[in-house]
Formats: sequence, C-alpha cells, structure tokens
Amino acid sequence: MTIPDTVTAPVAPPGRPLTPEERALAGQIADVLGERARTARQQIARIVRVVGAERAGVFYAEAQAVEAGSGLPINNGRRRRTPGGVFFHLVRTGVTDTERVAIFGRSGGGAGGTGMPMPPVGPVLARWDAAVVGAVMALAPAAMGGATSVKITVVGRPGKVVEREGVVAVALASAGMPSLPKGLPAPAATRTRYIVLIGRKQWAKAAVALADPEDVLIAEGYPALEERFAGAITVYATRVTTKGLQAAQKAGATAEAPVAPARE
Repeated sequence: MTIPDTVTAPVAPPGRPLTPEERALAGQIADVLGERARTARQQIARIVRVVGAERAGVFYAEAQAVEAGSGLPINNGRRRRTPGGVFFHLVRTGVTDTERVAIFGRSGGGAGGTGMPMPPVGPVLARWDAAVVGAVMALAPAAMGGATSVKITVVGRPGKVVEREGVVAVALASAGMPSLPKGLPAPAATRTRYIVLIGRKQWAKAAVALADPEDVLIAEGYPALEERFAGAITVYATRVTTKGLQAAQKAGATAEAPVAPARE
C-alpha cells in the first residue's frame, strides 16, 4: 500500500488538539487503511495523539506488513481482519493499559466492530493485583531486596533488522503464553514486545545461520523496561546463538569425544 497524495483530515477527538503534523499522519493512516467512519477516524487520531507520531507510524508500518503477508484472522478464524482491524488490533495489544484506556475507553475495543474487548478481570484477581501493587510499590528503596543477577532468554524468528553504529536491533513480540503453575494469576491479554540489542560481532554468525528460514534466534541478556523504546522490554544481549548453531556445536562435540577402549 502507498500513501495517497491527498488525504482527508480526521475528525479530532475530544482533548488536546492535534498538531498539523499529527493531523496529517492520522489522515494518511485512516485513508490508506480505508477507515471512513467517524468513530474509526477519531480513534486513529487519538492513537497518534496518545502514543506519538513515531510509535503510531511503527504500528501503521507493522499493519501494512501483516496485510501484505498472510493477514490476521479475527478471533473465530472465519475471515481476515480488515486493514483497519489489523491496525487497531496491533495498537490495542501493543500499548500500555493506561494508553489503551485513553484510546479505546474501559472496554479496550476497537472501532466499527473491528476491535475485541479485553477480557474482564475477575474481582478476586483485581483485589489481588491491588493488594500486591499497594504492598510492593509502597516500599521504600531501603526495604526492597537486591537482585544480584538478572537474565532473560528470548527465542524467536526476527523480522526487520536495524543496525546503527555497530549495534543491531531486532524487535519481537510474544505470540503465546506457556502453561503456568497452578495458582498464579494469568498475565494481561496483551502481547509483550521485546527490543533485542546485539553487538555487530555477536550478530554476524547468527545472521548467517538465520538465512535458514527454519532456524530461530536465541538471545540471552539483561532486561530493562525503558520508555525510550516505547515501553518494550529492552534486552541487552550478552550471548547470541541460534538453534541450528547449538545443534551443530553439539554434533561436533559428540563427534570429537574420545571413544573408550573396549574391554577384553
């Protein structure tokens, strides 16, 4: 899809007026995605205002990539989402809870029937969340424990790769949730986004292996939640490999292992 030369300005939602640049971007997104309804255009304008032009542009580009590929099915899988539905879904699952409420309201739904309300949080879990937040976040720094070692492992197939000044950045989003031990509260129904920062030398060998479309990246590193990366979990990679490289290394080690002499 390409952005047309002329666009129709969106209807500005209540709140802070859009800047001319924000209004132009919101109009471009709405027009290219084919969203003509007043409510949908208001929500697109609200998205640009709440998350900023840069992040809105990232969601828009991601929606275009999804639509150019196999698309994204609706919840029951009976049909593909519309281009606007893909965009709203990516935004809804990629923003913080506070941003989601500011954009879509308490229900978290999208516009024109393209959205999906977020599942309600039961009263027991809501009370549990409130109790934990109140008890933990109210702690003074001196009362908090100290984490002497923190490590995260991200496994997945990278999409677009960006390199700047010797650092490679890849973005991944969690596609599912593992089985959790009984009694743990379920995470919010949102995708968790990860930005993995990798040194050029670390990336070089992995990049060759990832030419195999069946191979996947394995990155270990230090995690940090940073607003400068749009609230994604940033992983500063300390070890980078792939499943293919691990298998090859294991096979090589097995082949080189000495064979014990047979007993007579």
